[in-house]
Amino acid sequence: MKTVVKALNRSSLKEYLTGTVDAVSSALTEQFPAHWSIPAVLREAMNYSLNAGGKRLRPLLVIAATEAFGGSREAALPVACAVEMVHTYSLIHDDLPAMDDDDYRRGKLTNHKVYGEAVAVLAGDALLTHAFYSVVQSGRRHGISSDALLSIVEELSEMSGARGMVGGQVADMSGEQGMTGIEELEYIHLHKTADLIIFSLLAGGRIGGADKNQLEALRQFGRDLGLAFQIQDDILDLIGDESKMGKKTQSDVEQEKVTYPFFIGMEASQQQVEKLTASAKKALIEGGIPDSSRLLEIADYLMKRDH
Repeated sequence: MKTVVKALNRSSLKEYLTGTVDAVSSALTEQFPAHWSIPAVLREAMNYSLNAGGKRLRPLLVIAATEAFGGSREAALPVACAVEMVHTYSLIHDDLPAMDDDDYRRGKLTNHKVYGEAVAVLAGDALLTHAFYSVVQSGRRHGISSDALLSIVEELSEMSGARGMVGGQVADMSGEQGMTGIEELEYIHLHKTADLIIFSLLAGGRIGGADKNQLEALRQFGRDLGLAFQIQDDILDLIGDESKMGKKTQSDVEQEKVTYPFFIGMEASQQQVEKLTASAKKALIEGGIPDSSRLLEIADYLMKRDH
């Protein structure tokens, strides 16, 4: 009987993931109104990367957190799209020759390989800027309060900018050759990766009407989940399947990047993923979230992912 219940739960999560990703992907195709006068190559370059697929983890978390409080998926979608635009812009820029110099992303040629470096930079700039326009639509179209939107805009600015994701990227670039401690690596992972995951959960909580204590529980959940997610990425870069990951493995080794497996070994890294996931779930369970079941399932799913 237990086996049947587990199978049903997995199937339910799979359906939820598929349905949510499809909803986000559909909404992303409608982000730039047809009547807007946008240079054709810019519109094409933005949509090329934005609609290239991927896990859609961050928008998924916005929606799951919103629904954990009984909030509306439709109201959450503009913010879900916004964080995916910020994430996509960061990938376009990360792939540039001046950064990681990657040729493939999600199984397709990277943006600059198709449109050239200048257009790729500008496509990333445009996606970042448009993200804030998209956030506002949750208020314009779905009645989310101005106070909630102000907090969402404030946190997106903070967590995607100098204090957050961009700062993490700079620390990553600066520390590749001279990193001496795991504390430095944790800083990079927390800001380069975890901050947007934290943002996604907080934004969903705000849309759903979370209180201060519930928001703090979402913040702690996101911190530990984001760190676990990035350590798992470090692991998969060494042992992952390129056909599933959509990009070249062993890239961290080739670029001489310092990773968790480099510092503490593969087995200890895998144990750290499990420990952080357990800590994340504990924070959520104790945080007074009305219905945390989906978020808990997503945490387990991410811990076991192979791409």
